[in-house]
Amino acid sequence: MTTKLTIRDIMSKPVSIAKSALITEALDRMLGEGIDPIIVTHQGRVIGTASRRTIAEKIGSKKTGAIPPTQIHVANVVKEDFTFAYPDQDIDLLIPLLQNYKIVVVLDAEHKLIGMVTMGDLLKVMKPDCLLEDVIELAPRISPEDRIVHLHRRMVDDSATRFIVNDNGRVLGIVTETDLARALVKLKEMVEVKHHDNRIRNLIAQDIMSTPVTSVPMGTPVEAIIDLMTEKNISTVLVTNDEKPIGLVTRRSIISAL
Repeated sequence: MTTKLTIRDIMSKPVSIAKSALITEALDRMLGEGIDPIIVTHQGRVIGTASRRTIAEKIGSKKTGAIPPTQIHVANVVKEDFTFAYPDQDIDLLIPLLQNYKIVVVLDAEHKLIGMVTMGDLLKVMKPDCLLEDVIELAPRISPEDRIVHLHRRMVDDSATRFIVNDNGRVLGIVTETDLARALVKLKEMVEVKHHDNRIRNLIAQDIMSTPVTSVPMGTPVEAIIDLMTEKNISTVLVTNDEKPIGLVTRRSIISAL
């Protein structure tokens, strides 16, 4: 008889930060731990999460344009809408939760934080039975000269999360929420406040894109892509056909196929 796995069996150690901490600390923790979002606590209780996206939106906002990132607290970027589960529950419960949230917070009977489950954690033990075509996402293609202020607006207005940087059919890189958050924090830390707007307006995709891009050809098994994501601790893989970009496979698109 096969024993069913519980959330306790696959959960990982929680990565959290106090709401009083600075957003620069939160971003450094997320980048260092390879997670997104980070759990936010106050007086020992979970109050929400903060993501690379919410940090990028806050830093790029005109309302906070003159405020250095080292003066903005996590409380200003926390998203109170989060989901949680208990350690003894069946892992099947995680599928619909992770199809709607990036992480599941794990609480004990007294509602104290004891763990978390990420998409990567679930994909280590559950893999969809589907073809590569079923998990490919189309992503906006941009030129290397596209301005970051326009990409930031598209992320906010259109909920875009990734852009393929394309030059005459050749993929140069990918711009993600992480690239945008990291670039804005770095720029605002290094440049005087009076020069912020001008420098940000002059930033282009080529300046901040992630490169080289991890890619696989059409026909690659989904399980092999999951293994590649786990090995490299990445959440996005480019799919190509005769070296031309077709789309992206993300952890979210794979979770959606479970």
